[in-house]
Amino acid sequence: MPGYAFLLALIVVAPLAAPGYLLLRDAVSTPRSYLSDAALGLGESAPRAVPQDFAVALASHVLDGGLVVKALLLFGLTAAGWGAARLAGTVVPDAGVPGQFVAATVAIWNPYVAERLLQGHWSLLVGYGCLPWAAMCVIRLRDGAGTAGFFALAFWLALAGLTPTGLMMAAVVALVCVAAPGTGRSRWVCATVTLALAVAAALPWLTASALGAALTTYQAAGAPGFEAFAARAEPGLGTLGSLAGLGGMWNAEAVPGSRSTPLAVVGTVVLLGVVALGLAHTRHRRAALPLLVLAVAAVLGPALLATGWGMGLLRPVVEAVPGLGVLRDGQKWVALAIPGYAVAAAGAVPTLRRWAPSVRPAAIGAALCAVLVLVLPDLAWGAWGKVSSVRYPPGWAAVAAAVNADPQPVAVLPAGPMRQFGWAGTAPVLDPLPRWVRADVLSTGDLTIAGATVPGEGERARRIQELLLAGAPPDQLAAAGVGWVVAQIGSRGEMGSAARTLAALPVTYRDGEIAVYRVGGQSAGASPAHRRLAVGAHLVWLAVLLGGAAGAMVFRRREAGERTARYGLPPSDRT
Repeated sequence: MPGYAFLLALIVVAPLAAPGYLLLRDAVSTPRSYLSDAALGLGESAPRAVPQDFAVALASHVLDGGLVVKALLLFGLTAAGWGAARLAGTVVPDAGVPGQFVAATVAIWNPYVAERLLQGHWSLLVGYGCLPWAAMCVIRLRDGAGTAGFFALAFWLALAGLTPTGLMMAAVVALVCVAAPGTGRSRWVCATVTLALAVAAALPWLTASALGAALTTYQAAGAPGFEAFAARAEPGLGTLGSLAGLGGMWNAEAVPGSRSTPLAVVGTVVLLGVVALGLAHTRHRRAALPLLVLAVAAVLGPALLATGWGMGLLRPVVEAVPGLGVLRDGQKWVALAIPGYAVAAAGAVPTLRRWAPSVRPAAIGAALCAVLVLVLPDLAWGAWGKVSSVRYPPGWAAVAAAVNADPQPVAVLPAGPMRQFGWAGTAPVLDPLPRWVRADVLSTGDLTIAGATVPGEGERARRIQELLLAGAPPDQLAAAGVGWVVAQIGSRGEMGSAARTLAALPVTYRDGEIAVYRVGGQSAGASPAHRRLAVGAHLVWLAVLLGGAAGAMVFRRREAGERTARYGLPPSDRT
């Protein structure tokens, strides 16, 4: 089964096997990244990419950063399929191996994966891949699994915690599965341990949120972005139908072409048909009920949040608790339906077997897998080549070397955090520079969606950007603490009167794509105390991750040895 899941995942991301870097919309990878203030969540922007940036910065000391990101993405998709198969085998054992194949296919080959991949949410997909494993850990603990189950749960929660959203989703799935029947670990113990592990894994972004001012800025701005990030109705489906079919992401440009044709309706009908067939069998499994209820809530909740009534209800809550701003992208929470969908889909095999007893289960499973793939053909080969490896022009390394020699704050042109480089394809991409350098790269975080601007948290960056666009003299930039100005000449965007400022600055490096100018200003950045607290919080997360993996292996081996000694049974991996 892991081989099948790996093969499906490889078919999805195959173009990334070529040399280069993942650079698409929100996905940014670079040869090397650093433990800057921003990587620790101590910059102006909200700590959305912690501990992701910390983990990649550490790993890029040993491996190329682009390879790290590609490997994690491939692992996340493989884990989604393999975990769904294992979960189906645990909850619906009579579905057999064919049912597990169907579950793996549903988990990997669906519109949610396609849309989040095209949006560049690689770390969210890693968290997505952890959901079935988190569910299985708790279900098995409730059923009497040994201590290894707790360590495995710690690992999957921490891995999902590469992003705040991933951890929140994994924790919700695990807590929901506490309701599963069993005579093993009590519900109280499972819930308490899950919450404790989730809090420990969340310390990086909880600490950064407490130390920084980004959430306060978001709150003062009136919690913007609800309308822009609401779930989107696909042709012929409406919002509810799109979400039920695991689609409906807010950005219509990050959607496979087939989802804008009648094939979207066909694909949704096929997916929901397979799930409905399986429900006839799976709904009688008590361990499946929590996951099925969660799947319904995961579809209805975002659908309600996409209505004017839902946004009006949630906005004051987010204004009061700005950390809940992650809820504004409601469609991403549809991922919570995947464990329930996968388990239900596995049940379609025994259901069809009862209707057609002469047909072999393997043939039924193969047919279901094939039709699920065929209704979303453009997920293959990186969404038909839209997800591929990109090579940076050589000037980027030269600019990074210059800035890293004196890592003072960097102002960037053109204005705005998004770029569009001819060498990186036609899709916009988040500015890669912050992950190339040790210094703090000033970014407003403003996003323009469908002609409307959603303001970010970077107030200081906004003031400096206004100085640059107005053509202010260099001494004003230096007084504002700017050490460098980097002009990304190869990207389209607003430059205003910045040429006047650049003409007065000494050039450190320049080519046809990028240039760096010395300003000479300095800024202290985050205080040493804040950095120590942030690093300590990240080390706790890393300890949960590595300790969970090591503990699971050690205790699984020990428990397998005890079973062998007691019953004469061969070691099993069912702990």
